[in-house]
Amino acid sequence: MSFQSSLNVSVSGMTAQRQRVNTISENIANASTTRTPQGGPYRRRIVTLAAVSNDRTFEEELRSQQRSLDTATEVKVVGISQDNRAPILRYEPGHPDANEEGYVAMPNVNIMEEMVSLMEASRSYEANTAAFNATKNMAQSALDLGRNV
Repeated sequence: MSFQSSLNVSVSGMTAQRQRVNTISENIANASTTRTPQGGPYRRRIVTLAAVSNDRTFEEELRSQQRSLDTATEVKVVGISQDNRAPILRYEPGHPDANEEGYVAMPNVNIMEEMVSLMEASRSYEANTAAFNATKNMAQSALDLGRNV
């Protein structure tokens, strides 16, 4: 695997995790939003990640991997979708968005779930940063060896 391919893998991972962190932050910030421009409470958003496809069959990929390791895959955000879980109904008869029975439709955001996802995304970002820095240091060491010859 070339240095450039390694760096590309790490950068794509950092970019994807940054998008996850931004989306999770948006979910946490809107955990109490009961009215949106679309109507109803805020709906939790979920980031979907996928490896970049290379349009090769499994057999072609396997043979390629046997010959060389230059076919690194990258991660990208393929979409941000809304969570289909129903809103949480909370009894608050004095709330301006309460229905006739006194229930308010609250966002389907679970703060604990969001915090766990945030920690996971943060750790993944850190791992990609460490891999990027390790690759950069190896490339720098190779350049330094070339200068000393």
